[in-house]
Amino acid sequence: MSTVAYEIVDVFTDRPFAGNPLAVIYGAEDLATDQMHTLAREFNLAETVFVLPPTTAATYRARIFTPESELPFAGHPSVGAAVTSMRRGLFPPGDVVQECGAGLLPITVRETGSATLTGGEPSLGEALDPAPLLAVAGLTAEDHEMAGLAAPRSAGCGLTWVFLPVRREALARIRIDNAAAEKAGVTELCVFSWSDGGEAHSRVFVPGAAVPEDPATGSAALGLGVWLVGAGVLPADGTSPYRIHQGIEMKRPSLLDCTVTATAGRATSATVTGHVCPIARGEIAIPPFIG
Repeated sequence: MSTVAYEIVDVFTDRPFAGNPLAVIYGAEDLATDQMHTLAREFNLAETVFVLPPTTAATYRARIFTPESELPFAGHPSVGAAVTSMRRGLFPPGDVVQECGAGLLPITVRETGSATLTGGEPSLGEALDPAPLLAVAGLTAEDHEMAGLAAPRSAGCGLTWVFLPVRREALARIRIDNAAAEKAGVTELCVFSWSDGGEAHSRVFVPGAAVPEDPATGSAALGLGVWLVGAGVLPADGTSPYRIHQGIEMKRPSLLDCTVTATAGRATSATVTGHVCPIARGEIAIPPFIG
């Protein structure tokens, strides 16, 4: 029976069985897209990443799958793949370039088991009506108004999320209404609270997905920096640090250390840093070709 190698790692945590679990697969160069997707459904994690030879001037190529689809980019697979590949000896610690659907992304990998990812081109949408988003989250208008922040907007650095600010105590009360999400066309939602000390607490949802809540989301962490600059919460010029606590309500606490760089009130780049803990490794059978 033909197999490929895999590792399971927890990302954005410095201890095992916290953070966001990830499957990292090696030796899959000859697999078709359908075979990769079948393996992702078998692991049934938020994301599975395949580390492949690059097709451009990059260190390696990453293909990232959820149980439902292939993604151009995602944060915890990018950080997890970089650290795991360094530990396997594919490259030494230092600066590497990941090729993915969102382009060539710089990553700094450290021997201590952490990595800093620079996201893609920042994007920021127009202000959104909070009412449909609050209905999706099962929250009230007061939960949003008491946050004292700007209106919800979409933002991202390679993968776009909708950001809904709420007061801190509302996070534990979120109950996602999938019917309301479908009606509002909401497929990726980050609900967060902000403190003046430069820290956020967040919950990130993909309503209707096989894994409907994410315990640590690097792409949303990058997008939050773009939102914070656009909302005037972080400075309009220069580089600002911020920290995100996520996964608390899921009993998988995660920590994402971030920066966002802005010029004249517009975010120009963002980074996210996190640790990676190895959990398991083994071999998995290659699915039959489907095509």
